[in-house]
Amino acid sequence: MKAIVVTDEAAGTAGMMLAERPEPEATANDVLVEVHASGFTPGELTWPGTWTDRLGRDRTPSIPGHEVAGVVSALGYGSRGLSVGQRVFGLADWSRDGTLAEYVAIEARNLAPLPGDVDFTVGASLPISGLTAWQGLFVHGRFQAGQSVLVHGAAGGVGSMVTQLAKEAGAYVIGTGRAADRQTALDFGAQEFVDLGNDALEDVAGVDLVFDVIGGDIQKRSAGLVRAGGMLVTIAGPPEAQPADGLTVDFVVEADRAQLGEVVQRIRDGRLRTNIGNVATLDDAVAAFNPTERIKGKTIIRVRS
Repeated sequence: MKAIVVTDEAAGTAGMMLAERPEPEATANDVLVEVHASGFTPGELTWPGTWTDRLGRDRTPSIPGHEVAGVVSALGYGSRGLSVGQRVFGLADWSRDGTLAEYVAIEARNLAPLPGDVDFTVGASLPISGLTAWQGLFVHGRFQAGQSVLVHGAAGGVGSMVTQLAKEAGAYVIGTGRAADRQTALDFGAQEFVDLGNDALEDVAGVDLVFDVIGGDIQKRSAGLVRAGGMLVTIAGPPEAQPADGLTVDFVVEADRAQLGEVVQRIRDGRLRTNIGNVATLDDAVAAFNPTERIKGKTIIRVRS
């Protein structure tokens, strides 16, 4: 099968190439998915699981990509809840070959049914951003209607999902980002916008929940914006500062079939829209991940037309 592979961590996306790889097999609890569309996060090339297996053994050349939408083509022993020919989408394991390929073997529990009225391209854009937003808000952030939420990177793939879900659930949403992102963040539902390059972040104070996707100095300064009893939720690594009288949660997104179902239902009925910036073919994937200009939104690889 055709697949995108990486062999050199230091080279990053510049070290990607299109290659022929053996088609995977569906082992115990797996299903084999005929990939129609795949999502990729540039940061995954810094993750240990991209280069080694769970025992720390080198597994290069490895296939990156962890978001998938496609059709089940085979069932492994013990797999449950899915059938051959079913449209699915979901999140691949961090330490196994990924979804930038014509086929991927993935645990059945990591997938959810993809309704027939949702395009594969849209389905592949949802797992990481949708699950991260859902889990950060409702599982780790314990969000309640009427609270205020500060969303860093509100125009990005994850941030735009957080903004929409929070707004729908009854939040007052303050988005942040670059000056050029202001209108996009407002279009996704933010009621206010802070330009991190020109506005004073510290003018925002007393929010119930900060959702951080940036880390570093922005994360550290954000701890002081949380009201007593509030929370800072981050996916950007362990925090260097804690709210004076609040909690901080650093988490890694996990696959969850029920939550994927909640997200895709909101796509179907128009309460949620995805943030796709570019769609490329598998043959053009290397160029798509090494763009000559900034792409707003998520890049999706359409493996099958």
